[in-house]
Amino acid sequence: MELYLQFGHGMMEHCRHLLRSWGGGAVVLSPRDLEPDQLARFSADIRGIDNGRLLFDPQFYLPHADHARLRRHDYWPDQYETASFWSGSGPVELVTRLRDLNVALGCDRLILPGLLATSIDDDWLAHQTAVLEAGSQVADDKPLLMTIALGSDAVRNQDQLHDLLDSAAGWNPAGFYVVLEHPNGDYLVGDPSWLANFLDLVAGLRLRRREVIVGYCTHQFVIAGLANATAICSGTWMNVRSFPPAKFYAAYEDEIRQRSVWYYCPQSLSEYKLPFLDLAHTQGLLAAMEPDPSLGSNYVANLFGGAQPTTVGLDEQNAFRHYLHCLHGQVSGINSNSFDDEVAAERRRLEDARHLLTRLWNAGVLGQLRDFLQVIDFNLAAILAHSNTRGHQLRRSWGNL
Repeated sequence: MELYLQFGHGMMEHCRHLLRSWGGGAVVLSPRDLEPDQLARFSADIRGIDNGRLLFDPQFYLPHADHARLRRHDYWPDQYETASFWSGSGPVELVTRLRDLNVALGCDRLILPGLLATSIDDDWLAHQTAVLEAGSQVADDKPLLMTIALGSDAVRNQDQLHDLLDSAAGWNPAGFYVVLEHPNGDYLVGDPSWLANFLDLVAGLRLRRREVIVGYCTHQFVIAGLANATAICSGTWMNVRSFPPAKFYAAYEDEIRQRSVWYYCPQSLSEYKLPFLDLAHTQGLLAAMEPDPSLGSNYVANLFGGAQPTTVGLDEQNAFRHYLHCLHGQVSGINSNSFDDEVAAERRRLEDARHLLTRLWNAGVLGQLRDFLQVIDFNLAAILAHSNTRGHQLRRSWGNL
């Protein structure tokens, strides 16, 4: 499994820096966060990095979205009326413009536009099919990635997901770009059914020998490795680590206006504000929160030099790069030879995190809404359910996915 960078506000230099340090990688471009001229220049920069790759997310999830920068791109329809768009030439015209843009940007695969499904019904499935047919007509042999964008209620509905997977048997793209809304807009998902269905969806698509790239992920979604996902995507701010549909409207107010710096502790799978690291420091627990040297993150070394963390500080730039660098290392470390080995490794990772988190909680070192102790059992429950429902298929197919 790979980590792709999900582009968001202020990420241009982060992407350049991290891809150079990793020896390459992929960036998923965001028209919401880049003006057309910026898009062209930044894409050229990424192509100029050894092994730098690009994908373009059309973000056509909500055709009536009014975010000014998103609608400024030439591919976006001037007028959208549901019946006439889908019964006429709308899908072909939209995909043709996107194909031309992807060629100009140098993207190696074409992500097809996809509507956000609050419910997986016949109309939504028909729209998916229409876009795929349009892509097949105009793609000029560029591999197609079909967008599957689902609201949280749709993810929780197992019957609807089975309808989706049944329909996917008749689709033949190179792969899928999966974007899922978190329940209740939570950063960390505390719903075992949602998580189990997420794994089931990814596994069902992968078992058809298709790529599956999961967009808008936190570190919680390293469990996608249990479904042998191709890649997960993550970024800096919370709105590129989870998927709030409201971000595509002009009135959206997000966390970028509330700048807080968080330290990611990879072994506890949690993030902390610096005053809580001071508590760990005074109680002799700070060393246990230092990232393993094997992850190779030097962005936060000053926090562990012996001084009180708030006195040496952690700036936003290094906090973001540390998070993404550690997540890159955690994702790259998924290389199990069998499904059962991967399940065992993931369960061990969760139990190791629980052990450390319990020590930290007892000392008052808390990650607040980013503390993983509150969701460990939900991840574990989803893993067990996934093993029961998909384990037999994945055991047989693991080496061929």
